[in-house]
Amino acid sequence: MKLDIKELVTLASYTSGKQESLIIEGVSKDTRQRTENALYLPIVGERFDGHDFLLDAIKQGCIATVWQEGRELPDGLPEDFPVLYTSETVEFLQKISKYYLKKINPIVVAVTGSNGKTTTKDMIESVSSTTFKTFKTQGNYNNHIGLPLTILAMEETTEVLILEMGMSNFHEISLLSKLAEPDAAVVTNIGESHLEQLGSREGIAKAKLEIADGLKQGGLLIIDGDEPLLSHVKGENVLKVGFGDTSTLKLSNLQTDTRGVSFTLEEGTTHYRIPMLGRHNIKNAAYAIAVGHYLNIEDNKIIDGLEKLKVTSMRLEMQKGKKDTLLINDAYNASPTSMIAALSTLSELKDFTTKVAVLGDMYELGPSEEEMHRKIAEHVDSSINNVITIGQKGAWIADELKKRKTKNLEVIECLTKEEAVLPIQNLLSKDTAILFKASRGMVLETLISTFLEEEQESKK
Repeated sequence: MKLDIKELVTLASYTSGKQESLIIEGVSKDTRQRTENALYLPIVGERFDGHDFLLDAIKQGCIATVWQEGRELPDGLPEDFPVLYTSETVEFLQKISKYYLKKINPIVVAVTGSNGKTTTKDMIESVSSTTFKTFKTQGNYNNHIGLPLTILAMEETTEVLILEMGMSNFHEISLLSKLAEPDAAVVTNIGESHLEQLGSREGIAKAKLEIADGLKQGGLLIIDGDEPLLSHVKGENVLKVGFGDTSTLKLSNLQTDTRGVSFTLEEGTTHYRIPMLGRHNIKNAAYAIAVGHYLNIEDNKIIDGLEKLKVTSMRLEMQKGKKDTLLINDAYNASPTSMIAALSTLSELKDFTTKVAVLGDMYELGPSEEEMHRKIAEHVDSSINNVITIGQKGAWIADELKKRKTKNLEVIECLTKEEAVLPIQNLLSKDTAILFKASRGMVLETLISTFLEEEQESKK
């Protein structure tokens, strides 16, 4: 980002200090990080007020600041220090990002969904970057503060901008969509995350479809064609992706091995491959292919982009464990939908005589959380030999499995990750595949690291 402060002055209520020959090269909201030639953005939180740290921001390289009207400037601030006054600092951040977005004018691709939005974002970036200068959301910068910061972090030469959009309640994605005005938008799926806030899957579907609120005229909306809650979404510019006959972009010829998954679209002869596991990830890849076609990227480049995919860690990440065990790290987060998908992936694996599912608590499921945990037991099929549950909520899965008395299935219930170490240790071998799945709050990767081959652990 490079903006003349004179451009920002037009967005402020009023200003003070010097504004001549000043180029802003970034935005900083964290005074713990060095940011040269940045605009300081003080954010008011429940337990802190960024206005208290302006002098620290200056020491870290900030050369101007946004400032909420009515607040006193700190003692010791140079009289000519540039100050841009506004009624609300986060709203001003959003104004700046919208201004910068229009100035650079890249093609904008927005991605949301209960599960898979980060993986899909990574896949779209891998495809797009074969042809265009591409920038994407970094980490989890996908809310009303993170998304504007993502926009402002893109270089002036960016041709395609991929924005992940997250939410926990109604109207949040609508705000982000209207800010970004995407050319293409993707809804990966409708799961159960945030049921506490949104009340039902129907509510979640409604909130996710807010991504179309800011979609440019004639823009492309890509959705899950297998989701009944999205079946009412129709139109010239709606593309449905899935395995069923209701999809306009249909997936077929699936082949899974430890190198990943291959598939074709419709009855076509073009084979695509992704270096990761999961039937649901095939659909995520198809979203990326659809965006690639929208961008007029040649098919051979799309194939190459998907094969060279580097996805964010802990999403069905295959890792080599001790005794040559295959560890499947899917510990980034969990909902019933994603846990069922992960179990299906484990079941589909060939060449393993022992398959183990290590399943932990799932959070934010509302009053039906026990029922949703217990229903997971229905999806542990006969190919899975061992289930090890962790946590108080995970215990519901174990209890339901024990009630079912499934033949040749050993179920071990652990309250803590530490308790799970020994039973997992006893199962390690070259013929074993172990899936790890739980909500983010379980921090299950700390357990996984115990079983990583030393060479893999040293790379982390």
